[in-house]
Amino acid sequence: MKILGQHILQNGGDIIPLVLPTTALKAPASANVSCLSVNNKLLINIRNLNYVLYHAENVKNSHGFGPLAYLHPEADQTLTTYNYICELDDNFKISAYSLVDTTESDVPPKWEFVGLEDVRLVYWDDELWQVGVRRDTTPNGVGRMEMVKIGVEGNKIKEISRDRMPAPPPNDSYCEKNWMPIVNIPFHFVKWTNPTEIVKYDINNKTTQTVKVSSQANIQTNDLRGGSQVIPYKDHYICITHEVDLYWTEAGRKDADYWHRMIVWDKDFNIVHASEPFTFMNGKIEFCVGLTIHKDEFIATFGYQDNAAYLTRIPTQIIDGLTGL
Repeated sequence: MKILGQHILQNGGDIIPLVLPTTALKAPASANVSCLSVNNKLLINIRNLNYVLYHAENVKNSHGFGPLAYLHPEADQTLTTYNYICELDDNFKISAYSLVDTTESDVPPKWEFVGLEDVRLVYWDDELWQVGVRRDTTPNGVGRMEMVKIGVEGNKIKEISRDRMPAPPPNDSYCEKNWMPIVNIPFHFVKWTNPTEIVKYDINNKTTQTVKVSSQANIQTNDLRGGSQVIPYKDHYICITHEVDLYWTEAGRKDADYWHRMIVWDKDFNIVHASEPFTFMNGKIEFCVGLTIHKDEFIATFGYQDNAAYLTRIPTQIIDGLTGL
């Protein structure tokens, strides 16, 4: 097992916790966090959760609910997400923050997963967008990716518009998640990594079309899922993906191991390299939804056990080693 965080710290990088004041939070847990460099500013989107994920690391059958359990308020058994957009200073500390005001677009949820989950930040057509999945619009939790335009009104950050993107025809899948926005090609996403499928959302006609399908690469995993944004680097495109080994413990309870890889495409979106799998901090449940280049440095952001948000500054030589570039 490769623990990337250990390698980063030993080679001049940093891992920094991203902590909002508890008095400002709507809910107890901060988790999967995205990052984006815009006009020389480093922005992050922190996912705030109304539950706490309990996970006993490397312990079998730690209690009657198994090693993994969701701890909810007694009066609220939903899985509800709030999002905060923050600006970081030169020391990667939160210097300004705001809960994203969604009140003008919100309607009563129809399912138990509430809110825009696992946001990726992008800046397209001179506008800041959140891209995430929403599952509360139907009684059975159908998931679709949504694009949310973000604006500033006074001292508030709020939704300006919300687009629920259909899947490409025939649009009959149950749940679409983890589309990775391509940061320099507006409204284009890597929907599937291997074989790579790229889709384009037409924001005027409200339609989604597949525009590219590449040949399958020889990567030894059957579960390569989306993760960060897709960013250009050295005449290629790179991203961080995740994969999940979901299994049942001896007590018949659910558990999972999460892994990440760096994927490299050529400029025509053919996969040319995949790193070996890694964790960030040797946690069983980690999730990366942020990758950006800020002031010539690589920044990645990830959640740990749905309970903490971290930023890591990754030296270029480590990225080059992971990507083979």
